[in-house]
Amino acid sequence: MGAGRPGYDEKLLEILRAAAAVFAEKGYHRASIRDISRATGISLSGLYYYVRSKEELLFLIQDHCFGTVLDNVERLLAGETDPVRRFRLFVENHVRFFVNNMREMKVLSHEADSLTGEYRRRVQAKKKRYTDLCMSILEELRPPDTGIDLRVATFALFGMLNWIYNWYRPGRDVPVAELADGFSRLFLQGCLSPASGVAEAMPVEPAPSIWRR
Repeated sequence: MGAGRPGYDEKLLEILRAAAAVFAEKGYHRASIRDISRATGISLSGLYYYVRSKEELLFLIQDHCFGTVLDNVERLLAGETDPVRRFRLFVENHVRFFVNNMREMKVLSHEADSLTGEYRRRVQAKKKRYTDLCMSILEELRPPDTGIDLRVATFALFGMLNWIYNWYRPGRDVPVAELADGFSRLFLQGCLSPASGVAEAMPVEPAPSIWRR
């Protein structure tokens, strides 16, 4: 597909959606190109017109997902200066995209280490940009006195957001906007607010420093 970002036409996107469903069900290593051919209804020769290998399919799924969610959030955050608003936009963009791409989220979570070589490096670069953006937003929000490490906070947030593919059911659970708002409030305020009386009763260790990177 060339050295730059691939061009994702509608047919390729259909193939990636079908491949993500197969990988999510069987796992990347157990799935075969023939499985994907059957799922798409495209012959093997037709499939190889679009991709050279099963690994390239996995790369394209990850590249497209991370590229899309990153492009979307950078556009949403452009010109926005309020840290809380920036955090809420980041969370809602993440949740909204992956609620609509649950199988892809499972593949990204389970097959994070399956790519090799240049494919891995290119996806890692996008992931780093996305993680650094999240860290920068949390750094803007950090309280003046807390011992919580910024890296810990960032990956704790991702852990919470990325688990939704395992339990969230559109139509049965709360709407996406409400889900994103709940995640934002849980993370920013915590489950135990001082008003509950429980948090006040808990012993607090002295915080040695602010969040550190």
